[in-house]
Amino acid sequence: MDPMNRGPEEFNHADDTVGVAGAHAEPGAGPQRPPRDREPATPEFGPRAAGLARTVQLVSGDFLLTVNPVDGSEIENCPPGAIPGRAVRRSAAERAEGERAARPPLPPGLMTPTPALLERQEERARLVRLLGRGRSVRLTGPAGSGRSALLDAVAGDCAELAPDGVVRLSGHRRTPTELLHELYTTVFHAPLHRPDRATLLERVHEIGAVVVLDDLEFGGATLEELLMATPECAYVLAATPDVPAPQSDSHVEEVFLSGLGRSASLELLERAVDRALTDEEANWAGDLWFESEGLPLRFVQAGALLRQRDHLRGEPNSLDPYGFPTEEPGEVSVFSGEGREIALPTLGEGAAPAALLASRLSEAARATLRFAVALGGEVPHQAHLPALVGDTHADAALGELLDSGLLSPVGSRYRLAAGVLAQLESTGYATDSAERAHAAAQHYTWWTGHPSVTPERAAVEADAVLASMSALVPGEQSEHPATAVKLARTAAPAFAAGLHWGAWERTLRVGSEAARLTGEVAEEAYFHHELGILALCSGGLDRARAELEASIGLRGALADKRGTVAGRRALALVEDRSGGLLPGGRAPAGEPAPPARRQEPKAPPVGAPPAAVTAQLPDPGATLITRRDTPVGAAMPKARRTLFGGARRNLIAAGAGALLAAVLGTVVTLGATSNNDGDGQGGHVKQQQSANEDDGSGGLNADPNDPGSSAKPGDNKGGGPASPSKPGASSKPGASGQPVPGTSGSPSTPGKPSTGPSTPSKPSTPGKPSTSGKPSHPTSPTPTPTHSTPSSTPSTPTTPSSPASSGGSSPPPPSTKPPPSSPASTSPTSSAPAASKPPPTSTGPTKSAPAT
Repeated sequence: MDPMNRGPEEFNHADDTVGVAGAHAEPGAGPQRPPRDREPATPEFGPRAAGLARTVQLVSGDFLLTVNPVDGSEIENCPPGAIPGRAVRRSAAERAEGERAARPPLPPGLMTPTPALLERQEERARLVRLLGRGRSVRLTGPAGSGRSALLDAVAGDCAELAPDGVVRLSGHRRTPTELLHELYTTVFHAPLHRPDRATLLERVHEIGAVVVLDDLEFGGATLEELLMATPECAYVLAATPDVPAPQSDSHVEEVFLSGLGRSASLELLERAVDRALTDEEANWAGDLWFESEGLPLRFVQAGALLRQRDHLRGEPNSLDPYGFPTEEPGEVSVFSGEGREIALPTLGEGAAPAALLASRLSEAARATLRFAVALGGEVPHQAHLPALVGDTHADAALGELLDSGLLSPVGSRYRLAAGVLAQLESTGYATDSAERAHAAAQHYTWWTGHPSVTPERAAVEADAVLASMSALVPGEQSEHPATAVKLARTAAPAFAAGLHWGAWERTLRVGSEAARLTGEVAEEAYFHHELGILALCSGGLDRARAELEASIGLRGALADKRGTVAGRRALALVEDRSGGLLPGGRAPAGEPAPPARRQEPKAPPVGAPPAAVTAQLPDPGATLITRRDTPVGAAMPKARRTLFGGARRNLIAAGAGALLAAVLGTVVTLGATSNNDGDGQGGHVKQQQSANEDDGSGGLNADPNDPGSSAKPGDNKGGGPASPSKPGASSKPGASGQPVPGTSGSPSTPGKPSTGPSTPSKPSTPGKPSTSGKPSHPTSPTPTPTHSTPSSTPSTPTTPSSPASSGGSSPPPPSTKPPPSSPASTSPTSSAPAASKPPPTSTGPTKSAPAT
């Protein structure tokens, strides 16, 4: 659909759009071509190939999600009128109908009766008693011990215990969140609505039911999370011993299920063959009981072996085209058990009977087993077998496999029974698995994209679809990943619309990996976009942001404007939920930065040491941007509120920083090179002091005690030593900016009173500048040299060798031993004690010198 228009458009969307009301496209309707005389709704995005696009709108939390298989799903805040109301509970009749629909279908063909439940009366009564008290129970037993049969009996006994009845769930490849959503949809009627986490926990907290959960695959804290979310439910959990146990403080009772006794095993075998066992068969069954530790599955399969033996012993001479005897007069009956002698299976064949059982089945049944091995044990639905096998009667093969004990029910479908997959792989059934998986993937690509297949029906077949897709990545041949991409592209929207979001996520991840292997950038961008939408619906904002940014980048490289618009809209919604800013103060891709609080950069204080300037501005062209360390949306400390929210404010900050660095560099350079001018005018500005603009010399007075000075106490912009912090410290001899008699900072004419530290240094003879000392280290009490060559005559200017003369701003390291030089070439430090210096010539406030 057009990302700029939320309604259906002309590319056949109006006929197959499914709104919140839930009306699907007409079954069997084929793809329709759009009229040739109509133009696209958005011609600026360019034409698009016509095709069937089934869009479905559903509500996820407070989002309105439009599943669009063409350009990617679109998400927006759900309008108030489209938010569904509080879901109502299903009635008992509706729950019963839903339970029957969730059972695996009965395959056609001859079938033996359901195996009897033997020697389980004690465990059955204990489970019902604990569930009646509201206790949860964990039924632990090895694979093939009859856990599913016992759960069926317990579910029938507890039908009236809870107000919401019995809810049957399958934990095969399910997470706690998926199980909670399945429990919610089983008890409440909420079509096309998937509640958010908070609403889900609130509603399932009200459910009071007996939950029969088979094939549990998790335990520990994860299981405790599921139990705590549904305190009004009593669980009976079936798991194998290798599944983690519940926590030690969990209120879950443990019931262990062992094998059957010898007599019960022989009785089960007799019921399977529907006759009494011979002595030879009884001895063989006794050895099998000892080897298998009485597992019921072994005796169900052993009964199938004995039935096949009886069939071979009384096999007629002629069969009809479907494999059934012609029943001519005088011929031996198929089920008579008389005729030629067939030896009993060996003990090894009885313990691992899959290969022997499969060898005596029909060709369609063996082909079905090969497809099941290729799909990792998943058996396709019986409706798919004719197309996969190539036999119109292949749907009857499922009945043969179930009769032989090679299949077990798992939820609403069938899988290979415990141990059958390994037994078949060892006998050569996995030789052409890659080709069969590829054929199954091609079939499911056509099936999931057919307009007559509803999303709910596709969700039921999700495990087989995922198995065929995963078998092709990375794939033995080059076309296998490409087929996986096509299957993921058609199956993912169906799983999303069918609210099977666990399968949706797994399909997207497999498709993304397959697209990366094949180099299909457009498909990879689609999968990243869908993963971002899924993460946004699930509340994972960081993951959603990463996936959407990856999708926008790929689509931008492909100039896919439709997909880029959809991705930017979703990303804007992510930023709206996360506070409006990306980590580090970045703006969302393609969107203007929202306003943010900022603070203008401050100049360093007047007289601050050069080290402080360097710490603030490591590079004169650096940008003053502080990285945000606090989470988005959290309160920021006052000391860290210097973040500039967007690119425009970052540019302003960069300009301000560069300007400040240039001004400071100019000041430092003038102070360093003031004594190198030969015209006698270079002593107006020094690093220790500033000129006064009131005395006509073109400078500013740096004396904080001067009433006419424009400088404030504590300012230090000249880059010299810091001013004293205590009151009155500036009047002490040796303080910052106050020269001491006999140094280069004082007049050379004896008898002339000093004009104060703010007076610029003047030469003793007009036209001949005096030497200027470099400010010494602010903490060293020892005078430091400022010139490499002492001045021999007052009229000869000296060249400073300190870094200040070359534009440097850092003072030289303190020296404890001055070189031999004249007293006028040294300058005491500003932090020297007053007792070690001669008394000043003037104790009153200094005044500005008249302009020269």
